[in-house]
Amino acid sequence: MRFENIADLRVLVETARGGSLTAAAKALDLTPAAASAMLKRLEAEVGARLFERSTRAMRLTEQGQTLLDYASRALDLLQEGASQAASQTGVLRGTVRVAAPSDLSRSLLLGCFDEFLARHPGVQIALSVSDRLQDVRRDAVDLAVRYGALADSQLVARRLCVTRRVACAAPAYVARRGAPMHPAELAGHDCLTLHIGGRRELRWQFEPAGGGEALSVAVPGARSVDDGAVAHAWALAGQCVVYKSALDVRAHLQSGALVALLPGWLGQRYEVNAVLPSNRFVPARVRALVEHLAQRFDALAAPEDMRR
Repeated sequence: MRFENIADLRVLVETARGGSLTAAAKALDLTPAAASAMLKRLEAEVGARLFERSTRAMRLTEQGQTLLDYASRALDLLQEGASQAASQTGVLRGTVRVAAPSDLSRSLLLGCFDEFLARHPGVQIALSVSDRLQDVRRDAVDLAVRYGALADSQLVARRLCVTRRVACAAPAYVARRGAPMHPAELAGHDCLTLHIGGRRELRWQFEPAGGGEALSVAVPGARSVDDGAVAHAWALAGQCVVYKSALDVRAHLQSGALVALLPGWLGQRYEVNAVLPSNRFVPARVRALVEHLAQRFDALAAPEDMRR
């Protein structure tokens, strides 16, 4: 069997990804009629229906799923070949699709991306900002920057740094409500809680800086949110205590716009990872961006006591 047009395979992949020919046409800059014709041509070449069609969506048939698996790998190989050929000339080209948390994007990643694009003008970055975890395979993400351990063993992670969370508040809040000295005193404060992984985080973890038994304390508060940047803004406005990554609040702690609370106590320790859907076909531009982020995170790493 010989495929007459590689673009037909791209229509298959994008239709499966978006759930409709309309989504595929938009992704590939085609008209819906053209995308439909290309899919019909592919089905004729294969001799099987690739999708079950309905008024609401298109669902892959068993034959369609089989061809999709191979087509995705074939297109990845072609992209990697082109990327490798381009990298041999020293010029990186193409788009890197990145998913990252909202506050970390604003506080740190945007500057990293600006530096990378200045060095590699042939590269484009498509950034998706959300505190909800994206499926890097289903959503066609080349690189995701994530906090915490890797849950999916099929993904590949490059550790960028280790950081800790910090309980902090604005000077106005401290002047009005006082500064807690022990985690148990948070019970008397207005603590903003985050929704992480669909659950509201009602307990904060701490350990003595000098070593000793860790504590988990329940935190009260009238505010909760699923966006780290909004939590950050509420804290800056003097409304609450937040428990944020030291990377997110670093600049405002240094400027005095936020004050670290609970001296002698360390917040929860966790990794920041660059997550890839696979290590088999990683374009040179993606590898270069991961290396750039690793260097920048290392240079801006949290203080040593946050690494222990």
